[in-house]
Amino acid sequence: MARRARPSDVDAIAGALPETELGISWGDRPTWKVRGKGFLLYRMPHRTAVDPETGEMWDDLLVVFTPDMGVKQSLVEADNPFFDIPHFRNHPGVLVRLSRIGEIDRDELEEIIVEAWAAKAPKKLVRDHLGPDTLAP
Repeated sequence: MARRARPSDVDAIAGALPETELGISWGDRPTWKVRGKGFLLYRMPHRTAVDPETGEMWDDLLVVFTPDMGVKQSLVEADNPFFDIPHFRNHPGVLVRLSRIGEIDRDELEEIIVEAWAAKAPKKLVRDHLGPDTLAP
């Protein structure tokens, strides 16, 4: 039986991928990068993402960069905690609250993070890590 994802899995999975580093972007936001390109961003609370019941800004958001808008749409439409907001309408980033990450299995989280990494990593690095038959975005 697969185990549920935990917030700590985000850093463990991202940090285990080749040539990644936890850096900073958008001023002071922790961001997982591969060769300087961000693929996961810990988003600061912002009025564009609030609890619909309380109006409070969510303070536990992770932005996952997807390879394209089709992948983003699939994640948003699936029965999982990933969602979109108007602020990201034309951007391939999808959001998830870390407090809800346990609604998916760790294996699914790993697949989503690896796909985000592969979308930003050089094609050769992706092939070297995932295999020669891998089609990097």
